[in-house]
Amino acid sequence: MPHVTSRTAAPSALSVPSLATGLAAVLASLAAAVAPAAGSPLGDHELRDRLTVTVRDAGEGRDGTFRLRCHPHGGDHPDTAAACARLDELSRSARPAPAGPLDPFAGAAPASPQAFCTMVDGGPATARITGWWDGRRVRVSYDRRDGCRTARWDAMVPVLPRIRPAR
Repeated sequence: MPHVTSRTAAPSALSVPSLATGLAAVLASLAAAVAPAAGSPLGDHELRDRLTVTVRDAGEGRDGTFRLRCHPHGGDHPDTAAACARLDELSRSARPAPAGPLDPFAGAAPASPQAFCTMVDGGPATARITGWWDGRRVRVSYDRRDGCRTARWDAMVPVLPRIRPAR
């Protein structure tokens, strides 16, 4: 009769449960190190709330490309504190209380073709705002070709420069 020996696994320094626990701990620490803020693809406010505001044909030294950082305030925008406060105000007023922050640029879409807009030209000024606000990509343009577009622009003052009508 042949001799049969049973093979048993040699004792291991790491058991399967301890290896799984260690791997889980490493993965959790990596996830915490690279995880963005809730609802944001970018992380903290310092990285999320960065905009570039480009203004053309606004007159009186208002033209240029300006960087605006909020939370904390910074950049070369002419009035960073007021511009950030306006964006924060629009973010609060654009959302119901229990919901998260909404996009202050959501109302920046041009009026629908069915809207009644005065045909009062507000001047040749144009602006473009790009960047990130509260983890959302911003790409929006403004002009003052009619009453609705002028109202959109004016709602963004002081992010955009105040333009007084010619007399």
